[in-house]
Amino acid sequence: MNITIVLLVVILIPVFVSLMFIPYWTRKTESFGVSIPGEVYHSPVLKAMRKQYALMTGNLSILVMGIFLLFGFFIENDENTISILFGIIIAVYIISSFLIYLKFHGNMKALKVKENWAKEKSQQVFIDMHFREQKITYSNLWFIFSFIIAFATIALTFQSYHQIPDRIPMQYNFQGEVTNWADKSYRSVLIMPIMQLYLTLLFIFINTIIAKAKQQINAEKPEESVRRNIIFRRRWSLYIIITGTALTLMFSFIQLSFIYPINQQLLTIVPLVFSLAVTLGAIILSITTGQGGSRVKTSTGENGDIIDRDDDKYWKLGQFYFNKNDPALFLEKRFGVGWTINFARPLAWIIFVAIILLAVGIPILLGA
Repeated sequence: MNITIVLLVVILIPVFVSLMFIPYWTRKTESFGVSIPGEVYHSPVLKAMRKQYALMTGNLSILVMGIFLLFGFFIENDENTISILFGIIIAVYIISSFLIYLKFHGNMKALKVKENWAKEKSQQVFIDMHFREQKITYSNLWFIFSFIIAFATIALTFQSYHQIPDRIPMQYNFQGEVTNWADKSYRSVLIMPIMQLYLTLLFIFINTIIAKAKQQINAEKPEESVRRNIIFRRRWSLYIIITGTALTLMFSFIQLSFIYPINQQLLTIVPLVFSLAVTLGAIILSITTGQGGSRVKTSTGENGDIIDRDDDKYWKLGQFYFNKNDPALFLEKRFGVGWTINFARPLAWIIFVAIILLAVGIPILLGA
């Protein structure tokens, strides 16, 4: 059995589990990308749909893992072959899971039309004018530690440049063997520190998005919804700060391997452990908090005659928000946990594309 494939499967297990239970983490006023009254979330029909979705995506995940492990008996330790195989299988998995979602999204839309849940309720939008006066997120000043680590790494790199060998390892396989080398130059040795600065700025931007993203407050229980939303944003803000700082430390550790002798297998294990910890942390946070704080325990009131305004027409396939009349650039996802962009706003596209181009371009320019 190819150990690389086994480790990849282990890393993917938390991802598969998180996808299975997305319907349980979204807001109780949304189901498979369709807005619903909160009281019908616990109806037998919707409970059955969530269980069926979890079962179907779970079976898909088991099938993908089985195929991947089966290939592990026949594939030698070839990085390129494994990378291609991994990419193909994951692409098929993503497409298949999205098709499963579309099936339930269509069923949910049909059920909403059939039941006409909103016929006797008034649709309203609730806005808290004092929402942003409260402490919604942790301060971006916490990222000072990340900047200090990054600049200290740069200073140490320049100071110890003569100690760095003429060829530096850039990539390892799961056995701790070097699979990619680069000739020493100031550009090549500064890839890690520059990426540290880029990622720190990216995490600051994400933390700012969490603070500035569009309000989504339940019109039926506005005060309770505001409390939950603040908890939701603060928890994810703390997660972003901790993850960003830990990622900067990990990059510094890798950079030190250019200067000092560090066990190569340790250089493989540390990023794997970090990736697993970040994924598990996100899953635990999703389970305990839910989208918009929907799983946070607070006092509950009686269901009233008011529900959130139905804006399904702006959510294409229940996941892509397209509303040119909405000035908001960022808002909460409708299916899943986190935030998405308003695809009708050109500035949102510019920001999104710029982030991707910088992530791809920095290593290319410095490694050239």
